[in-house]
Amino acid sequence: MSESPAPYRVLARKYRPQTFGELIGQDAMVQTLGNAIRRGRLAHAFLMTGVRGVGKTSTARLIAKALNCIGLDGQGGPTIDPCGICEPCKAIAEGRHIDVVEMDAASHTGVDDVREIIEAVRYAAVSARYKIYIIDEVHMLSKNAFNALLKTLEEPPAHVKFLFATTEVNKVPVTVLSRCQRFDLRRIPADLLATHFQHVVDEEKVSAESEALALIARAAEGSARDGLSILDQAIAHAGTEEGGVTAVQVREMLGLSDRGAVRRLFALLLSGDAPAVLTALAEQHALGVEPAALFRGLLEAVHGVTRAKAGGAPDPAQSVEERAALEEWAGKLGHATLHRLWQLLLKGLGEVETTAMPMEAAEMALLRVVHAGTLPDPGELLRRLQSGEPMPAVDNAAPMASGAPTMAAKPVARVPETFPGLIEGIASRHAHLAQQLHDYASLVRYAPPELAIHPKRPIDGNIAKALGEVFPIDWQVALTDQPCEPTLREQELAAKAAAEREILDSPVVAAIRSAFPGAELIEDERSIA
Repeated sequence: MSESPAPYRVLARKYRPQTFGELIGQDAMVQTLGNAIRRGRLAHAFLMTGVRGVGKTSTARLIAKALNCIGLDGQGGPTIDPCGICEPCKAIAEGRHIDVVEMDAASHTGVDDVREIIEAVRYAAVSARYKIYIIDEVHMLSKNAFNALLKTLEEPPAHVKFLFATTEVNKVPVTVLSRCQRFDLRRIPADLLATHFQHVVDEEKVSAESEALALIARAAEGSARDGLSILDQAIAHAGTEEGGVTAVQVREMLGLSDRGAVRRLFALLLSGDAPAVLTALAEQHALGVEPAALFRGLLEAVHGVTRAKAGGAPDPAQSVEERAALEEWAGKLGHATLHRLWQLLLKGLGEVETTAMPMEAAEMALLRVVHAGTLPDPGELLRRLQSGEPMPAVDNAAPMASGAPTMAAKPVARVPETFPGLIEGIASRHAHLAQQLHDYASLVRYAPPELAIHPKRPIDGNIAKALGEVFPIDWQVALTDQPCEPTLREQELAAKAAAEREILDSPVVAAIRSAFPGAELIEDERSIA
């Protein structure tokens, strides 16, 4: 009689880390544990926290193996590299070691469950070096259970170690946290996940496109377990097709939009071609892409362009074509434009996710983005109002972008008459520099093209070059220690303090403070509709 085939093990269980070397993305924690073990500075309680699927419970089991491993010759001590062959290592890996007790706090929340542990810790380990208690989702314990555990947790017997895991560390009492050595496990970067998934498909003898694995890595949101579950589904979805796991199949399975399609839609939004935008949206909807997923893709595009403009490191999971497109847009779009696009798309996503008519809401939101390009920039309007310049006419037929978007049109090269006006004039193109000049620059002399300031703190960037990009004259900027005015921020704070003193000194408020000695003056920042 032939033996029945072994039951299938899902990838998330089959490829659970068995050594610290297989634990991806947590190098800092592994180094700390390794140093503690080598120096004999082992805490009596460890707390692993982080999002789902980053290896909290796996890490607890690895620590149990590291503390109880006896090596191939049976004489070994605690090590950061457990052999995985000795009986303690095998028993712990298989979940059958009598001295390593795992408890799910989600189903054992009461004080009686903790009392069993308190009673058992008094007895020495049966066969291991340490008796270890692994409590998963420890935040689910009741208040009384935590209180019952405190004394034992603070002064446990030398042969006992506690290993806690939780996804919601904020729900763990501070009294417990203070008694544990805490490790915050990081989300695993998408490029590391994609590399790990490539190793898995190689081991499984399954072919997979690198773009497909990158899509799965992004969808996993830093969780190895979630990613392996998606990969399992993708392999089943591909079936016996010769191409293996493809990016097209993964997008179809997850309801994702083709990133190339997102970039084309983003370009149409910038061009102001409303009919083409609606057509592209309908095409994606017909392919099964949810409107919310499309908006998330557009938001990712805006975020990618903004990071490229700010000089951020590119996402290693992006294709060469995607990086080139983002860098091209970063050269054309201003910060004000990108911030406005982000806010409009974010508002649109919220509407799409909460309405009963997501497709209609998506159309209206995208049309709002298109027509936002015909509106004058608020900063430009304010500048014109203050300077008395004529207001620009709004062209209802104008596109959002012609090479570069109308929203990011350069300010008129008329030099402001005041230093505050100068700062406001460069804010749309050099927001960071404008903020630094506002907060740290004390004015000594302002007589364009001359500008002399006393910086209270170092100011980044070439000030003269930045001013010249907005107001093209030959600026001469001097940094000096001469007597100067307070910075604009200091002036604002002084004005605010004076206003507060005036209010506090008024008879009515003085009477109120006399009647209520503890009363304080607070600023109400709520907007009035």
